Amino acid sequence: MSSTAASPTCCSTNACTDTFTPEDRARLQADVEAYCQELRPIEEICYLEHKFNPAIAELANKHRILGMPVPKKYGGRGADSITYARALSRINREGSGPRTFFSGQTSIGQYPVMRYGTEDQKQRYLPASCVGKCTMAFGLTEPDAGSNPLEGTTTYRREGDKFLINGVKYLISNGTLADAIVLFAFPEGATGAARRMSAFIVDTAGDTFEKEQLHAKPGMFTCDTAMFQMTEHPVRADNLLGKEGEGFRIAMHTLVSGRLSVASGCLGSIEDCLTECIEYCRTRKQHGKEIGKHQLVQDHLAKIEMARATSEAMIERAALAKQASDENPGCAERYADADFKVAQAKFFASNAAWEACDHAVQIFGGRGWSELYRPFRHLQDVRVCRIYEGTDEIMKMKIAVKLLGKDYEAFR
Repeated sequence: MSSTAASPTCCSTNACTDTFTPEDRARLQADVEAYCQELRPIEEICYLEHKFNPAIAELANKHRILGMPVPKKYGGRGADSITYARALSRINREGSGPRTFFSGQTSIGQYPVMRYGTEDQKQRYLPASCVGKCTMAFGLTEPDAGSNPLEGTTTYRREGDKFLINGVKYLISNGTLADAIVLFAFPEGATGAARRMSAFIVDTAGDTFEKEQLHAKPGMFTCDTAMFQMTEHPVRADNLLGKEGEGFRIAMHTLVSGRLSVASGCLGSIEDCLTECIEYCRTRKQHGKEIGKHQLVQDHLAKIEMARATSEAMIERAALAKQASDENPGCAERYADADFKVAQAKFFASNAAWEACDHAVQIFGGRGWSELYRPFRHLQDVRVCRIYEGTDEIMKMKIAVKLLGKDYEAFR
């Protein structure tokens, strides 16, 4: 076996103190299912009307799923990575819009606070975010800084007991909803080695924080995508997340969580397309028989199933690696393994979903080219999954560098 495939050897620190029992898992899965059943008719209407769906968050609070992996002591459900990934897959069957809300709220909103926050920060933000009193988001992308966040221009400076932040963030999920955003900025006026990104938990209240929904997007109509501008926006000094200058590391670790969320969501799109296609193949008749009896239609269906099965296997493999990394927060080898396997899962599942949704649209024929039917909605929604939380190109470079070694990094 090659060294790239070998399992990391770090010993577990047993960093996760909550016990997540089989009974906890069953209750959470039941709550997620009840949430999805209640959400579907509302989501159907909002999607067809191309409007934001406030029930995504409201019903999540009702069914107690706003903090699925958050430790129980902070008001969450304490779910492990595989259970959370499966929950996101189920939610994404209702659409990428609902799942994207959870990505912003939990995968990249609550997660960095859980992993890097002080006890005071955890107490101030996590319990409130688990009961609908604090919607969260992640603010890294800027108009001129996407795949390379080190080209960002958002800045901060210290004044007494607060930081003042200036800059614009773009394409932020939950951006107009968020009460608190994990945000990244550079020290004002710094150059060279001194220009190191820092992370902050930014409260969005106040007229120095201006936000705007972005509507010009194909698909994902029911979730909130936004840009916002900060002008001398004050952030209390004790809302610095981690140490000053550690922002890039925090952002990269958080994106592992976000990428697993995207991959899990793509699996949900494949699963829903498969369900819809099986039913359609059994009921739609052409040329004197059900279309499921036509071999070329069976070819499409078989390819959707293979996309589902392989994506599911890769996501579970990645979730196990992420769980091991979370339980060993100081182990660089565990983190590298999770980063690699999540990148593989994200790249594979997002492309598999795009192809599977296309097969589903083809099975539905003319009806497939309509938002009245679910396959086309998924086709619209999943295309962005090959872009956000790391483009296909970034994922392929990460995979190749893991195989070749750091000396082969493209941007060294």
